[in-house]
Amino acid sequence: MDVRVRYAPSPTGMQHIGGVRTALFNYLYARSQGGKFILRLEDTDRTRYGEEYVRNLYDTLAWLGIDWDEGGDKGGDYGPYVQSERFELYKKHAHELVEKGHAYYCFCDAERLEQSRKIQARNKMSQGYDRHCRNLAPDDVKKNLDQGKPHVIRLAVPLEGSTKFHDELLGDIEWKNEDVNPDPVLLKSDGFPTYHLANVIDDHYMKITHVMRAQEWIPSTPLHVIMYHVFGWEHPAYCHLPMVMGQDGQKLSKRHGATSCNEFRNNGYLTDALVNYVAMLGCSYEDGRDMFSLDELGKLFSMEHINKAPAVFDYKKLEWFNGQYMRLKTDEELFDLVWPFIANSGLFGSCGAGEANGPEAREKAGLLFADETLLEPTEAQKDMLMKAMPIVKERLHFLTDAPEMVRFLFAEPAVPPQEDIIPKKLDAAKTAAVLEAVQPVIAAMDTMTDEEADAAFRATAEELGVKLGDIMMPIRMAVTGSRVSPPLVGSIRVLGTQRALERIKKTLQERFS
Repeated sequence: MDVRVRYAPSPTGMQHIGGVRTALFNYLYARSQGGKFILRLEDTDRTRYGEEYVRNLYDTLAWLGIDWDEGGDKGGDYGPYVQSERFELYKKHAHELVEKGHAYYCFCDAERLEQSRKIQARNKMSQGYDRHCRNLAPDDVKKNLDQGKPHVIRLAVPLEGSTKFHDELLGDIEWKNEDVNPDPVLLKSDGFPTYHLANVIDDHYMKITHVMRAQEWIPSTPLHVIMYHVFGWEHPAYCHLPMVMGQDGQKLSKRHGATSCNEFRNNGYLTDALVNYVAMLGCSYEDGRDMFSLDELGKLFSMEHINKAPAVFDYKKLEWFNGQYMRLKTDEELFDLVWPFIANSGLFGSCGAGEANGPEAREKAGLLFADETLLEPTEAQKDMLMKAMPIVKERLHFLTDAPEMVRFLFAEPAVPPQEDIIPKKLDAAKTAAVLEAVQPVIAAMDTMTDEEADAAFRATAEELGVKLGDIMMPIRMAVTGSRVSPPLVGSIRVLGTQRALERIKKTLQERFS
C-alpha cells in the first residue's frame, strides 16, 4: 500500500506547537515509508477563518522545512485541497445518505435546540440532540421542504450495538453507539459541511491511508467509522498521538510559555532545535542519540516508537537543544542567523518609521518575523561580527541574545555605577587596585595566546590575594558595561586591547578617583 497521510488544519488561528507536532509526525511517517504528505485546508469554520492564518500556516511549514507533496500551492491529482472549494461534493454525499436512510432532514430551530439543552441540563440527562426530527413522517418532511423551511442534515447514528476500530498506538477501541455523539449535523442550513462530513469525504477521495492526530479526536473516531460504514468505504488506519502537556500536567497553553510557532521563531529558537525537540515529544529514535537532522528523523521514524503517555514540554530541554545546535553552526551560518536580530535591534540606527529597515518599510516588504530584515551589514560591521562569532557562539542560548552580547563592540557602554562594578567580597579601594593591576596584562595580550592570557590573570589574582572571578568581573563591567558577555579574553581581543584599556581608565577616573 502506498502510504498517504495528511495535515489538515483549520485556518482559525496561528500554528500551535501541538499542531506543528501533528504535522511533523505525519511528515516523518510519510518520509519513513516513501509515501506522500498532503496539506489540506479545512476552512468550513467561516466565523473564525482568516487569510492571515493561511499565510501563517505556509510560513510555519516553510520555516520548519516541512515540505508537502500535494495540496497548497502544489496542487495534485486529488484536489481541490481546500474544503470551501468542494461544497458540491459534500452536498451530493449528504443527500445520498438521506436517500439511503442513514441521514435525515432536521428542521429544529435555535430556540427549540436551546430549550432542549436546558431541559437536559435541568434533569441531568446526557447532552446532545434529542432526535426530534429523526422519525418525522415523509409527508411532513416534504411539506417543510416545499415551504422552504430552514433545515440541516443529520447523521442517523445507530441506536444499538457498538462501533470498533483499531488504533495503531492504543490497540482495539470499542464504543457503545449510545455513547456516540447523537445524530450530529453533517450539512448546515447554509450548505456548509461540518468538520465530520468534510473530513471523512476528503480523506476517502484523497486516498488517505493513515490518520495521525491528537488523542482529543478519539471521541469523534467512532462517528467517523460509522460514516465510512454507511458510505460503504474502508476507513484509514488510525493513530491517535498523546497530548502535549506542561510541567504541571495540564494541556500546554500560554501560561506555560510560548506555544505558537511564531513565538518560538521570534524568541530566537533555531529551526533545527525546534524540529528535533518536537519530533522527540512522545517518540524515540536511536538509543544513545538525541540530536538528529530532519532527514535522519524521516528515515528513523516509526509508529512503534511513539509513547502512549502524554508528552511533557520542557522549555529548559528545548533551550539546551537550541544552544547545542548553535554551537554546531559555522561562523558564517551563525552570522546569517543572528544578523536580522542585530539589525532590527536598533544597534545600527533607530529603525524608525520611514527608514530603510523601519516598520513601514518592513511591512511594505512583507516582512513579518524577527529573523527577517531589510538592512544589509557594511563590510566593517560584518568583519567585526565575524570576529565575534566564535566567542558569541559559546554563550548564546537564543538568537535574541546576540544584540546585547555584541553591543559593546559597536557602541561605547555607559560606565556602570560603582556598586555594580565592585564584587561582593571587595571594597572600592581593592576594586580600583584590581583595575590598575590588570592593565599591563591587557596591554600585553596581543603577544599572548588565550591560555597565556588566562594564566596571567590568574597570577595577578594570586598577587592581589583575590579570587579570579573577583578580577574578571570588574574588567567585564568596565570593558563591556554588562555582567553578561562572551568570554572575556576573546571579547577583549575582538574589541581591541587599546579600546579595552581606554574603557578601564575611564571607569577608574569616573568611579574610583
